[in-house]
Amino acid sequence: MSRIGKKPIALPKGVTVKIEGNTVAVQGPKGKLDTVVPRGIKVEQQDGHLVALRENDSQAALHGLTRALVNNAVEGVTKGWTRELEIVGIGYRAEMKGKGMVVFTLGYSHPIEYPLPTGVEAAVDPKQTKLTVSGIDRQKVGQVAAEMRSLRPPDPYKNKGVRYAGERLKKKVGKTGAK
Repeated sequence: MSRIGKKPIALPKGVTVKIEGNTVAVQGPKGKLDTVVPRGIKVEQQDGHLVALRENDSQAALHGLTRALVNNAVEGVTKGWTRELEIVGIGYRAEMKGKGMVVFTLGYSHPIEYPLPTGVEAAVDPKQTKLTVSGIDRQKVGQVAAEMRSLRPPDPYKNKGVRYAGERLKKKVGKTGAK
């Protein structure tokens, strides 16, 4: 029994929802998002709320997922989504090149240019060690942040690299420290 799937999604002011077939189009102050609903799940609008309903129990696994995806779309067009990255290491930094390109210097022999997809923005702080990725699509924002992190994942021995803000790392002891 899906507890998440049963929760209604509150629609804030300024958000309009169009349900056409198996797509839910959510429009708000920040933009417009389309969410595809799997077969067997219906999304209905009832007095200022969205409710996900399933036909039978064979779609129980998709019930909560669908509700969460539609809720992420509603939150995205009202507040937006952000992901923060920290760059740790001597000489490691990031800078913006134009509006749609982030250039990373991560200790390789060359700088890495990362083009931003449409709908995703990035901002670098003045120290060039903090990076904020933002947009209305949660999946896209998370994917871009994960790809940026994978350019130089945090090293467990020196704790250098690109990491999420607030990410706790377990530092390993090197060869000389282990006895």
